[in-house]
Amino acid sequence: MVIPREPRRITYSSEIRALKNKAFSSGQKSIIEGSLLGDGSLQASWSGKSYRFASMHSIKQKEYIDWMYEKLKPFVLSMPWFYAPKRSLRIRTISHLELTEMHGNFYRDKVKVLPANIAEIIRDPLALAVWFMDDGNLVASGGYRHGYHLNTQGFSEDENRVIQKLFKTIWNFDCSLQKNNGKHRIYIGSASRDAFAKTVRSHLLPSMQYKLG
Repeated sequence: MVIPREPRRITYSSEIRALKNKAFSSGQKSIIEGSLLGDGSLQASWSGKSYRFASMHSIKQKEYIDWMYEKLKPFVLSMPWFYAPKRSLRIRTISHLELTEMHGNFYRDKVKVLPANIAEIIRDPLALAVWFMDDGNLVASGGYRHGYHLNTQGFSEDENRVIQKLFKTIWNFDCSLQKNNGKHRIYIGSASRDAFAKTVRSHLLPSMQYKLG
């Protein structure tokens, strides 16, 4: 008896090979690069010669991971799946030449670094908004909105100073570096918090608007 294939189930075929030759749109690149500045990662394929993009977020951020899944179609072949140990949802794209090139830009010796095109990424409001949705937070107390953090502790102090300078040069945002557990992160204080919020607000999902306060 011949068992019919599951409808729309894609195996390693000419269809996947075609996807590997399909270019990411500018919007898809913005999403991936913005996320890579945050919690997103590039993971080696089974061969170790190419890379795929992966993202994992709390189940509380389901709208965000669903949005990312929809935007990165058709490069994501499986719907977001639940990772029970961390009560999170995960997505992962196919491996792709453009992602392999990004890996060379974002990683050195398996450690994430500030990419050479960081100015281009910061200049892009969508990438900036994804970075904030991925790894930013509101700083507030007593009902007062002080500003915002970008949790850039994974980058060196020198790399954070590059980010600080580019925010000033490109957007005229005044930022400072704050210490957090011995690392540095970007703080956008009261002088520029409203300008930053205006820049990213239209790209933030409804469920992420709370981050702006």
